[in-house]
Amino acid sequence: MDFGKSWCGIMSFGTSKVFGTVTEAFILALMLVSVFAVLYISMATLYKVGIVAIVFTMIFLMTIASQIMREQKETRKQQQA
Repeated sequence: MDFGKSWCGIMSFGTSKVFGTVTEAFILALMLVSVFAVLYISMATLYKVGIVAIVFTMIFLMTIASQIMREQKETRKQQQA
């Protein structure tokens, strides 16, 4: 199964095909901030759920955008060849 073309392969961390270095660092920073906010900061549960939802949404949208840009780049390469 080719995970590069399916939506299942988008969320696979550690592959250099999908993520650039800056994007991967930003995602890891978001994860660390969300874990710190949820576990170590004393706040209402509703705010913690909101933080986690926002972080998950940002990570998901960044991975989709990265995948779309990579596929557009491959399409342009195929059209030029």
